[in-house]
Amino acid sequence: FFFFFFFYLKKQKRPQGHRKRGPNSDLFFSFKRAPMFSVLLKSRNFSNSSALPKRNLVSSRKFHGGYVPAGGKTVSLFVNNKFVESSSTKWIDVHNPATQEVVSRVPECTNAEMKSAVEAASKAFPGWRDTPISARVRIMFNLQQLVSKHTEDIAKLIVKEQGKTFQDAKGDVFRGLEVVEHACSMASLLMGETMENVSKDVDTYSYRQPLGVCAGITPFNFPAMIPLWMFPMAITTGNTYVLKPSERVPGASMLLANLAVEAGLPPGVLNIIHGSKDAVNFICDAPEIRAISFVGGDAAGRHIHERGTKNGKRVQSNMAAKNHATIMPDADKEKTIDALVGAAFGASGQRCMALSAAVFVGESQNWIPEIVEKARKLKLNEGLQQGADVGPLISPASKARVEKLIQTGIDEGATVALDGRNVSVANFEKGNFVGPTVITDVKPNMTVYTEEIFGPVLICLKADTLDEAIQLINQNPYGNGTAIFTNSGAFARKYQHEIDVGQVGVNVPIPVPLPFFSFTGSRKSFLGSTHFYGKMGVDFFTQTKTITSNWRLDTKSAGVSTAMPLLGQKH
Repeated sequence: FFFFFFFYLKKQKRPQGHRKRGPNSDLFFSFKRAPMFSVLLKSRNFSNSSALPKRNLVSSRKFHGGYVPAGGKTVSLFVNNKFVESSSTKWIDVHNPATQEVVSRVPECTNAEMKSAVEAASKAFPGWRDTPISARVRIMFNLQQLVSKHTEDIAKLIVKEQGKTFQDAKGDVFRGLEVVEHACSMASLLMGETMENVSKDVDTYSYRQPLGVCAGITPFNFPAMIPLWMFPMAITTGNTYVLKPSERVPGASMLLANLAVEAGLPPGVLNIIHGSKDAVNFICDAPEIRAISFVGGDAAGRHIHERGTKNGKRVQSNMAAKNHATIMPDADKEKTIDALVGAAFGASGQRCMALSAAVFVGESQNWIPEIVEKARKLKLNEGLQQGADVGPLISPASKARVEKLIQTGIDEGATVALDGRNVSVANFEKGNFVGPTVITDVKPNMTVYTEEIFGPVLICLKADTLDEAIQLINQNPYGNGTAIFTNSGAFARKYQHEIDVGQVGVNVPIPVPLPFFSFTGSRKSFLGSTHFYGKMGVDFFTQTKTITSNWRLDTKSAGVSTAMPLLGQKH
C-alpha cells in the first residue's frame, strides 16, 4: 500500500514553472499559476509572505486585464528573494495620477529593514562574484525573455502608478530591456588586457573585478527603464545590489525583482528597499555599499554625490536638463514639426531628455503657428484610453508648479500661444492634467528658460544665425541633450563640433544612445566620473587588478637591490 501511495505522489505533476525554494516556494510559481501582484501587494494583516492565503491570489486573467488593487494594499521589501512585509509605522500612499485613487501604500523602511537588505547583499557577494560569467549571463538571457514576455503587464502598472500613456509605458520597458540585452554580452565586455615579456620572462595582465555591494536610487518618470539601466549591468559584472525605487512608482521594480527570481537569480543578489530621504541617506552612509547610481533632480543629485563621495563611494548622478532643439530654415518642415511636438509633449514633458526649448533660426520661426496647431490636436486622457497622446502629471503638486511657471512666463513678458492650463478630461476630472503649452517670445533671463519645467511646455526662442543659436545654448548651464534639424551636412558638422552638450542629435529629437554606447550628459546635468551603461557602465561597476608575474627557469639570484626596479631595461 505504501509503495503504491508513494508511487502515486511521485507521479503527480507540479504546477508549471514550480521550483523548490523552501517555505516561500509558492511565491515563485509561473505567472500562469500565480500572477506577480499576488506576491507583491498584500494586506498588512499577514506578518510574512508565506502566510498569504491562496484565496487572496488574484487570477491571472484579472491581472492581465489591469492592475486595480483595493485601496490600502501595501508594497513589500524584497530581501533574499523573499517579499517581506515591512513593520514600519510610516507609509506613503501611491496615487493614480489620472484619478487620485490610492493604488498602493509603500513603507518608509526601518533602519533594521534597510540593514537586512545590505547584509543580504554582502553575504551573497562572495558566491556571486565567483559564479562563472557564463552562468551570470544565462540569467540575463532568461530575464530578457521574461521582461519581453511581460512588457504589457509592466506597462499597465506604469500607467496606473505614473500616468504615462500605454504606448509610452511600453517604450519605457523596451528601452530598459535593451540594457538587459547589452548585459548579455558581458563576457566580452569584462575581458582584461595582457602583455607578454614586458621584461625578460615577465608578463603583465589585468582583470576587471566587481566592487561588492552597489546601490541605485531611481526617479518617478521611468519606473522600468532606469532600474534596468542599473541593476542588470551591476549584477552581471559580479556585484550584488540594493535598489531604492521612487516611492511614487514602486510597482515596476517589484515586478522586475519577481522576474529576476523567475530567471534564476540567487538570493541576496538583488534586494529592494523603500522610503524617501532617510533611505537615501542610509544608502549614502552604509559602509558596505561601494557605489551609488542616481537619476533625478538637481538638489537630490548634488546631495547624493556630495554625501556618497565623502563616504568614499563611487557616485554617478544624472540630474536636471534644459534640452534645446535648433531649427534651421533648410530643415524638412513637416518632419521637424512632428519631431518637435512628439519630443516636447510626449510623457507629458516628464523626461530628462524632453525637448523643452526650441531655438528657431532665421525664417524657421514662421513655423511656430503650425507647431501650435499640431500640438493643439494632441489628445489628453488616461493612459489606457484609446487614442491617448498625453497623460497626467505625476502629482497635484507637479501640476501646480507647471501652471505657476507658465504664469511666470506671462508675467515676465512672454506670450502663451497655446495654454494647457485649466483643462478637464471627461471621466478623469480629478487627474493632474496640463495640456500641451507653447510659450513664445522667450528670453534667456526668464524663469521659464532658466528652470527645468518638467511638464508639457515648449518654450520658443529666436536666433538670426547658427552661431547665435550655438552661443545661446552653450551659455545654458545644462548639457544633457540637444538636436539640430537641418538638411545641411556643413551645418550639422559645425553644430555637433561646437555645441557643449553631451548628447547631440542630427534630425534625431531625443538622442538617447543605445546601450552599447553610454548615456553621456555633461556639465550641470551630470556629477561623477563615469556614465551609465555601455563601456563606461562596465567601468563604473568594476575595478581593475593588474598582475605582473616573473617565471624564470634560471635558479641563480641576482642578489639584493634597493634601487627602483627597471623592468623595461632588462633583456
